[in-house]
Amino acid sequence: MHFLPHLALLAASSLCASAHFILQYPTSLGFDDGTEATAPCGGFDVTFNSSDDSIPVGGFPVSMLSTHPAADWLFRVTLDQKAPFNWTNLLPVVSETGLGQFCLPQLVAPAEFAGNKGVVQVIQNGPDGILYQCAAVNFVSGVNSTVSSSCTNVTGLTATLTNQNNFDTSSSSSAAGTMSATSSPSASATASGGAASSSSAGLAAPTNGPQLIQGLVAAAGLAVPFFL
Repeated sequence: MHFLPHLALLAASSLCASAHFILQYPTSLGFDDGTEATAPCGGFDVTFNSSDDSIPVGGFPVSMLSTHPAADWLFRVTLDQKAPFNWTNLLPVVSETGLGQFCLPQLVAPAEFAGNKGVVQVIQNGPDGILYQCAAVNFVSGVNSTVSSSCTNVTGLTATLTNQNNFDTSSSSSAAGTMSATSSPSASATASGGAASSSSAGLAAPTNGPQLIQGLVAAAGLAVPFFL
């Protein structure tokens, strides 16, 4: 597992100036400070190659570097390899506080994705608006039983599942595709109970409110407050 330390170093100064974010793992299709607000992948085309990360559908980490002290996040996946994309939410909107490293160690993709190429999309909604990063991946069966030491969270970070399953992306490019907008309460309560998709682009019915998920912390061996 490689979390693109070289990319993080090269872009660190740019991030500090613009307060954007970098997707560190899975490997981002690319980072451009000037186009990160362009849906669906921050101005980069979806392309696949032999070096794409293989991620197990039963549980895989997603690591970001952010210079926003607070932001909301969406984590989505698709098997579509070109627009229009039909995205599947892995979680409801995650509301996070903490400037710096942010990693979710065990996200779960639909089991039927295994054996296929696809895209992981991370969207941040913060003071700079809605920003996009994507990774081209190979979905494989199984679960990631070991989490790299690179999957860390800044001290004091908190992340809470909200009652929402979507941002207002009405001003974003239509290339963003269909937004998955539903997630079952059981998925919210475990953060690994699978994902459900919907053609609706609005807000789904509320879940049972914010959930405290200690399993994600235990999986990463983290010692910081971490709420999901």
